[in-house]
Amino acid sequence: MGAKEEILSRISSALRDAPVPAPVPREYRKTSDMEESALIELLVDRLEDYKAHVNVVDAAELSATIAERLKDATSYVVPHGIAGEWLTNAALANDARRRVDAPGAVLGIPELDGTDAVLTSSAVSIAESGTIVLDGTGDQGRRAISLVPDHHVCVVPVSTIVQLLPEALPRMDITRPLTWISGPSATSDIELERVEGVHGPRQLDVIIVKGL
Repeated sequence: MGAKEEILSRISSALRDAPVPAPVPREYRKTSDMEESALIELLVDRLEDYKAHVNVVDAAELSATIAERLKDATSYVVPHGIAGEWLTNAALANDARRRVDAPGAVLGIPELDGTDAVLTSSAVSIAESGTIVLDGTGDQGRRAISLVPDHHVCVVPVSTIVQLLPEALPRMDITRPLTWISGPSATSDIELERVEGVHGPRQLDVIIVKGL
């Protein structure tokens, strides 16, 4: 018997006479009927409480807003599946600052570390907790590109906002690498001093887009 089989055998033996666990009560809220305007207001409130900068714009304003949020970046990365119309503003068209991360042409950690900002979309956002989830699809890219640059500009289509976590889970593909974002990266040291940017970007700009 190998080590793996021995470990599994011991676990099986230890659980053989274990009592049946009590049913888990699941009487929490699973659906909501909050109107769109209230959803947006709640998400903005939570994100700003986490020190994120938030814009709420119509789809026609998106490209100009992205250009404004990226104006101070000397370089930025986008995933290969980002929508082309998001980059039509004059400040972004044929932009020499832009680097594209794509399958077969991925940027290395030194290149990402030398990049100021990243622009991504998002999969679903939970208003009640102020949480944005990225699932690694083409317009959101690899986890590394949203974690290494110090400034993240994240687009949130209004159609992807829900109020509750139980509403968000069925929208996710749990087999994909999920990145959950609640404000800029921050943690506290042993003296409870807030330290930002340890595990991800220190600056989070969220653009909530009506009509998407």
